[in-house]
Amino acid sequence: MTTAPEKYTTTNSGAPVESDEHSLTQGDAGGILLHDHYLIEKMAQFNRERVPERVVHAKGGGAFGEFEVTNPDIANYTKAHFLQPGRKTEMLARFSTVAGEQGSPDTWRDPRGFALKFYTEEGNYDLVGNNTPVFFVKDPMKFQDFIRSQKRQPASGLRDNNMQWDFWTLSPESAHQVTWLMGDRGLPRSWRHMDGFGSHTYQWINAQGERFWVKYHFKTDQGVEFLSQDKGDELAGSSPDDHRQDLFGSIEKGDFPSWTLKVQIMPFADAENYRFNPFDLTKVWPKGDYPLIEVGTMTLNRNPRNFFAEIEQSSFEPSNFVPGIDTSPDKMLLGRIFSYADAHRYRIGTNYQQLPVNAPKAARYLGTYSKEGSMNYRFNDPDQPVYAPNSYGGPHADTAQQDGRGWEAGGPMVRAAYVSHAEDDDWGQAGTLVREVMDDDARERLVSNVSGHLLNGVTEPVLVRAFEYWRNVDADLGKEIEESVRSQQSDSAESTSLGATTPGDEAETVK
Repeated sequence: MTTAPEKYTTTNSGAPVESDEHSLTQGDAGGILLHDHYLIEKMAQFNRERVPERVVHAKGGGAFGEFEVTNPDIANYTKAHFLQPGRKTEMLARFSTVAGEQGSPDTWRDPRGFALKFYTEEGNYDLVGNNTPVFFVKDPMKFQDFIRSQKRQPASGLRDNNMQWDFWTLSPESAHQVTWLMGDRGLPRSWRHMDGFGSHTYQWINAQGERFWVKYHFKTDQGVEFLSQDKGDELAGSSPDDHRQDLFGSIEKGDFPSWTLKVQIMPFADAENYRFNPFDLTKVWPKGDYPLIEVGTMTLNRNPRNFFAEIEQSSFEPSNFVPGIDTSPDKMLLGRIFSYADAHRYRIGTNYQQLPVNAPKAARYLGTYSKEGSMNYRFNDPDQPVYAPNSYGGPHADTAQQDGRGWEAGGPMVRAAYVSHAEDDDWGQAGTLVREVMDDDARERLVSNVSGHLLNGVTEPVLVRAFEYWRNVDADLGKEIEESVRSQQSDSAESTSLGATTPGDEAETVK
């Protein structure tokens, strides 16, 4: 019978450790000696064992799985290798809230991040979206301001609903997303019970060089379910990691969650004269115009072995494209293509893409001329030059990838909104969502959710603007919200008045 070898503690450099319990001191009552390297290593490592949390999407969790293509006809629209018939691709998904910090509850009302990394044979492809098909703003110039309005006041360090509504009511393009947020889908039962969206418009290119515009919809196979506001508030106190626990526990017991990917595909030439601007992130394409087409199935079947290494250090960036998929004139997408990768360089280091969870699994894409920097361990071939172009056989560009992607652009340099299309406005699609998608019960819950939010610290003149905001979405809805808020304000004032005590009453109570 073979005896397993002893497992000894070592330093980070692999040297054996003399003690797991006792520091090196000058006598048993003497001072700790500075040259106790292992003690210093343990303390210094402990001080540095957290990387800065994400500014946005800080609280989240995730799992690994695979994506399988089920529709052979999808190859007519894109030459991306992992989207060809029958392909199976390893992948990683991370779900999150947007505004909260690392320790915040999973069940705050907030959009949910829906970030995916596909480890394809042509390099990593990242799709960084949310559980909503739209967003609050359409220009990256406003993104930082929007996020700060959802965070904490600099003086008190507290979140502030008045600050949120001040920004929203001064940014009417937010109406569509705020209607989603305040409705049922703003508080999903779990990550498994929500849909995911690429949200942006992307470009697909097929093997013949034909171009298409595309939007991604991941439809949960578990069914869409949500929490009431009261239940969400209860779980925020009793089970703040409820969504992380749900996903981990489901996979651990073999109940693997899945989503069906469907896409909307718009012929390239349709964009110019479509009734809505197809690149405006605050708009959707009605499915009557561009029906959903099934692509394949995403299944999550493996939990991370180490949460920090595989989830906290994971990076997702819209700039990670593969041949057959590219960007669009969506201004928010174009801004994110810079900002996400830059955030990762700051947060987890210059060579963050060398970490195992982020590293591409396609060897042909390791012919990079990036070199050195902090924590670099991907050695450049000593026989190859470290610059391009060169005369010594180093990697060179694949000019075949110049496949005509892109779009016509030109004109004077301006700072301007999108050119308006026939039915563009800030309120129309939000009103359609209220009147044609929500049933009576859902609208009633929307009124309750909005009213409760407004009653929690929103003051004049922001409150008056909020009522007008909702009347612009839908006149009847705005009227109901205002009546609900004013009624509860009146009841609260009356209750306060009735509950007041005279000095004599107070003294009697104390006595």
